[in-house]
Amino acid sequence: MTAATLKNRKGIIAPVLVLISLPVLLVLVEAVSFRVANRPSGSFQSSGQEREYLLYVPSSYDRSKPTALVISLHGAGLWGAAQKETSQWNRVADANGFIVVYPSGAGGGGPRVWHEDGGARPSRDVTFISQLIDTLEARYNIDPRMIYANGLSNGGGMSFVLSCTLSDRIAAVGMVGAALLVPFSWCTDQRPVPMIAFHGTADAAAPYKGGFSWVAPQRFQGVRAFTASWARRNRCATNPVDSVVATDVTRLEYTKCADDAAVVLYTIKGGGHTWPGGQPLPEWFVGTTSNRIDATSLMWAFFRAHPLPGR
Repeated sequence: MTAATLKNRKGIIAPVLVLISLPVLLVLVEAVSFRVANRPSGSFQSSGQEREYLLYVPSSYDRSKPTALVISLHGAGLWGAAQKETSQWNRVADANGFIVVYPSGAGGGGPRVWHEDGGARPSRDVTFISQLIDTLEARYNIDPRMIYANGLSNGGGMSFVLSCTLSDRIAAVGMVGAALLVPFSWCTDQRPVPMIAFHGTADAAAPYKGGFSWVAPQRFQGVRAFTASWARRNRCATNPVDSVVATDVTRLEYTKCADDAAVVLYTIKGGGHTWPGGQPLPEWFVGTTSNRIDATSLMWAFFRAHPLPGR
């Protein structure tokens, strides 16, 4: 039962009682809480559209010290706040003192998806991410050598795109269950970009061995073949080191790469289209989430070890 006010015939505001059942009240509270927690913290016009992002600045941020920036991209149909919950980057940012931003793809009346049209000019999403970096650099003391991109699914595929189109700004990238739809031959950028990836063998959305799925009409590239192509781009040695991390996790690393731009792939046996060590998504829809490793912490350790060279 809650109190409210109404005007009577004389225009006097008087209290009245409005009966609201407890379940309905709880639903209303949860709805408001969800809206507050998930609303974007910033937006600006980019390519004629209003683009949004969710920003996290740890309490330890010191304006006098250059600070790393991690850009984390959601999967298709999701949004920035969903990526925050799935990846748990805020927890790692608190422990290590860097800034995280979760941009949202452009919806345009449909699902939010990251786009790369494969043309000669950068896509509107590449332009948006570049402008987002500009915006945050103007407001915070961002270390230009420590700007990183990562993402889940479609966001992982977009991280690959950023490594090819913004390699002068993005120091290294990470991919989780990446939707590898853009052929590697599309990437003509010559800078060796460090890359760390995580992929489950039971990923039904972005098949580990490549092929087709319900996600898109295009054929997905196989994860190991894509990783090998990245190693050739980085001019790594051809004999990668394969090791066992856990009963269901193996680690493949290409070493002796140009500019120390290592290429690493974690394979999760039986893992689904999920973020290892992150917030589990519905298992009936995306499969099993492994807790044997923490992809976010491993990704940050990799990023920290690979700043942008030559600046």
